Amino acid sequence: MRAAVFALVFTTALAAQNATVPENPTLRRALAAADSLDFGQAVILARQALAQRMSGPDQARAYGLLGFSYGATDSQAKAVEAFKQAILLDPDHELDQSKVSPKITSLFYAAMGQVLVIRKLQVDSAHFVAGRGAVAVRFTITTPARVRVHAVNGATSLLVDSAVVTGSVVRPWSAQLPNGDPVPAGTWLIVVDASSGQDAFSASRSVRVSYGAVDTMPHLTSLPGYQELPETALPPRSWRPMGIAFLSTTAAVAGAFALNNGSLGSPPSRELIGVGAATLVAGLVMTLRHPTPQPAPANILYNRLLREQLERRNSDIATENAKARHEVALTIVALPEGTR
Repeated sequence: MRAAVFALVFTTALAAQNATVPENPTLRRALAAADSLDFGQAVILARQALAQRMSGPDQARAYGLLGFSYGATDSQAKAVEAFKQAILLDPDHELDQSKVSPKITSLFYAAMGQVLVIRKLQVDSAHFVAGRGAVAVRFTITTPARVRVHAVNGATSLLVDSAVVTGSVVRPWSAQLPNGDPVPAGTWLIVVDASSGQDAFSASRSVRVSYGAVDTMPHLTSLPGYQELPETALPPRSWRPMGIAFLSTTAAVAGAFALNNGSLGSPPSRELIGVGAATLVAGLVMTLRHPTPQPAPANILYNRLLREQLERRNSDIATENAKARHEVALTIVALPEGTR
């Protein structure tokens, strides 16, 4: 029962791995034998196929088939050796662990730990001002090794990084020449070389570098969150004119009584009453009239300081814009795998 379950898992994983039909007819017969659970015949045919002319993908598939077949027949050492060759030919191959038995998975990763390869090399796409940013170069090293990352364009080769690393690695590339200038626009090849003793491996990805203008800032007409204040203000309404008119009328009436040649009880003349009434009306009008706006010293000072700040900020923006017009915005786009 256990062998039947293993065989079912094995053939399911093998079918997923070989979804496309191989070019080599012998390899196709080997895959058919494995589908029929005839792993002995699959081994024979796979080895025969490897002795023939085959494309790189077919070679990787043949060695992977040998690894699966040896693993199915408990030839673990041979399975590991076959998987090692498959990994060297196709470093980025991944097993679907939901469809592959733990036994096959352990043999595959045991083989990966015994070979030096660079896996999953990718270069992020990025947009930044030259000298102020970088693009990430990502890859995985299966065993500790001296790794050198270069950016190559024609005869120009720029060292990005050199270190002994293992596992997942991220290295930034600033896309600058040694003198600090941005690299020329065009297609660049990011090359990662790894070496450990007699083992060596290399992988590369192409990216396109293009130039663009750096955005400039518009001049400000006001400071965000701040507004100028009115430089004049209406003083509070004053009742002084009315009071003066009332006092003047009272004084005039009192003087008229004092100077009147008639008896002290005679009423004031009609003219005096008219003048008094006119004086009171004039005082009322002066009191009710809108007061004249007066300068507001605090607001004037505030506005002057605000204008000085605005002028200083616009001066800084002009300086920054002058600098930006001499800078370059770099756009780095990773090209499809295999592009040169």
